[in-house]
Amino acid sequence: MELHITGDPAADKLLSDDAFALLTGMLLDQQVTMESAFAGPEKIRTRIGSIAPATVAGYDPEGFVEMFKESPAVHRFPGSMAGRVQALAETVEHEWGGDATAIWTQGEPDGKEVLNRLKALPGFGEQKAKIFLALLGKQCGLRAAGWREAAGNYGQAEVFLSVADIVDPESLRKVRASKQAAKAAAKAAKSAGH
Repeated sequence: MELHITGDPAADKLLSDDAFALLTGMLLDQQVTMESAFAGPEKIRTRIGSIAPATVAGYDPEGFVEMFKESPAVHRFPGSMAGRVQALAETVEHEWGGDATAIWTQGEPDGKEVLNRLKALPGFGEQKAKIFLALLGKQCGLRAAGWREAAGNYGQAEVFLSVADIVDPESLRKVRASKQAAKAAAKAAKSAGH
């Protein structure tokens, strides 16, 4: 699999090659652009020498926050997001033997079970878990039965709703447009309610 999310070949290669990096990018994908969020794991790897869950989990928490703040910042909320990344690393290390892929492969889980496992991770709510499940199914070769249904709207074919649907600059543009339309619709619904 070869992902094209960030526009940075090194960052995209890391996401393509390292499941924990991809999981971390998804975790960081809030209140920043998708490209910035998914470029985060490469910044972490470059700055501390590894993106391995054991390394990230074992890193000095204060030092980890400082590393998040280095320019360009890993995330615009370095304190809270650094803590979440370390909590995610600790969970993957201790509950999944340091292997992020075990979350969606161990015991051959179906789509619903993969979704439940993702929702149990620190920083992963319902929507984030569904988007990541769709990304696994659409671009990472996940063959869990029922993954499309478990991913909800994000699992549909031929939609441009999330990072799961980005394969090139054109699909990125379409995802951006659908996100902007959804925001506008939500804003219009909110003002109509007042």
